[in-house]
Amino acid sequence: MQAAVLDACVLYSAPMRDFFMRLAVELFQPKWTQDIHDEWIRNVLLNRPDLTRVQLERTRELMDRHGGDCLVRGYKHLIPSLTLPDKDDRHVLASAIVSKASSIITFNLSDFPDSALAEYGVQAVHPDDFASRLYAVDSNKFIALVRQHRMALVNPRKTSAEYLATLQACGLEKTALRLQAHLGDI
Repeated sequence: MQAAVLDACVLYSAPMRDFFMRLAVELFQPKWTQDIHDEWIRNVLLNRPDLTRVQLERTRELMDRHGGDCLVRGYKHLIPSLTLPDKDDRHVLASAIVSKASSIITFNLSDFPDSALAEYGVQAVHPDDFASRLYAVDSNKFIALVRQHRMALVNPRKTSAEYLATLQACGLEKTALRLQAHLGDI
């Protein structure tokens, strides 16, 4: 099963985070670090004063508990040797190298150019493209997990169409369009 580092920008949005957590472990092995957690939590707290650190730390704990072998350690020694357009993103690449992840899932593709990642066997992938790859690997399991995710939503409950609209609003346009053909199954 492929390992993929989820960048903080993917974990920032609760619907996106929950979507990938539902797919995780069964379709891919998610990877992240305490630094990645700290980044998404810090940014959520800046933009969502209605949420507390305690709430987000609980989310972090649940992610770590249910993410399988998700937490990457022992990567910091690599950071100074790496070169990326934004030096603050080097920890993400370092975690991918140490965890042997083939992908970094991020909206910030320009921050992880192929020229900087190729020598490590890592590629930056947009979340929508990554979801499409997971669908291609096992569409039946993907659809079943999406259904489980939608059915688990209780506050508020969502119809299949509302669920797809949420995915689309999160930047998963192709995924939402693909799932439109399975509306009755999700």
